[in-house]
Amino acid sequence: QVQLVESGGGSVQAGGSLRLSCAASRYTYGSSYMGWFRQAPGKEREGVAAISRGGGYTTYTDSVKGRFSISRDNAENTLYLQMNSLKPEDAAMYYCAAGTRTWVQYSLSPDAYQYWGQGTQVTVSS
Repeated sequence: QVQLVESGGGSVQAGGSLRLSCAASRYTYGSSYMGWFRQAPGKEREGVAAISRGGGYTTYTDSVKGRFSISRDNAENTLYLQMNSLKPEDAAMYYCAAGTRTWVQYSLSPDAYQYWGQGTQVTVSS
């Protein structure tokens, strides 16, 4: 069964850091490009960062460039999102996702992903 389990969310002050983790089942992880998404109340789900299957290619939404870093440990089947210099506008539920479409290398579009975790909440106070 495909499973993605996020952890590492919490409450921080603006300027602080958090590191999100996403543990993936082996069946999902090895053949999947991966992404982090977030959704704030009343807003659409937004692609934050994505990484290719081997980890050699990454992409970020403009608002987090230079502050967030996505990485993956293929030996441990784990995806990470290091978030630095957090801002109140970064507050949201964060989701990891796995995609298996063969013609996609990585993507910030939710439509490219087939598997989703349950999310971890990030709160940033000013």
